[in-house]
Amino acid sequence: MAHAKNHDYHILPPSIWPLIASVSVFAMLFGAVMWMHDNGPWLCLIGLAGVLYTMFAWWSETIVENKAGDHTPVVRIGLRYGFILFVMSEVMFFVAWFWSFIKHVMYPMQDYVGSEYVAPHIHAVDAFHLPLINTLVLLLSGCAVTWAHHALVHDNDRKALINGLSIGIVLGLLFTGLQAYEYWELLAHEDWTFGGDKYFSNFFMATGFHGFHVIVGTIFLTVCLIRATKGDFTPTDHTGFEAAAWYWHFVDVVWLFLFFVVYLWGAPH
Repeated sequence: MAHAKNHDYHILPPSIWPLIASVSVFAMLFGAVMWMHDNGPWLCLIGLAGVLYTMFAWWSETIVENKAGDHTPVVRIGLRYGFILFVMSEVMFFVAWFWSFIKHVMYPMQDYVGSEYVAPHIHAVDAFHLPLINTLVLLLSGCAVTWAHHALVHDNDRKALINGLSIGIVLGLLFTGLQAYEYWELLAHEDWTFGGDKYFSNFFMATGFHGFHVIVGTIFLTVCLIRATKGDFTPTDHTGFEAAAWYWHFVDVVWLFLFFVVYLWGAPH
């Protein structure tokens, strides 16, 4: 009885995953730098494989802990706070790209001939073509995830939960496909080159990193869909799905800022 648990906190046992995650991330980033210096992609890919395996194994253990009853209401509050801090760090990541983009749109210091400034030739992107379609697709996907969340919390309707998640995932995949098609059009027909101009580089980095986050969010929702089909999540215990919904809405909001700042305000006319 001396070792009986008399509190609501979860005391974690020793785990190897933080160490493996740190080594894998270092290998991935160091390998990426080496790749940029023409030393091959292998170290970066090995690190990426380690990161992906760590994510799968570590989060699988977290799900087991939840099913074992270790995620008490107090623990779930801590998990929510931790995820909120993660989203805040992601917000600051995108703030940096917006800052860089806005600066180079307002003061496009590119090339000088003698003492005369020569403005770079910039191809405008039609904001009311693929970008507008993608905006509607992503917003509808967010609506589908909200529907799934509402169905779970208020009605415990598992059919609506699964249908909402499925629709959100399909629309997320559609967004990624349309974004890839837009890149293909720009690179093939507009002679845009990454790194050739600060405007283009900021455009590709800001929208490209957002596209990467959409892919991550789609995987996040897919895992939640698999768990939902297996009977996981209840109206009072669905922290994993709640985190996925928050992340997806974060992706929605970032895209709205990208649409108005990059495609509308920042595009040359």
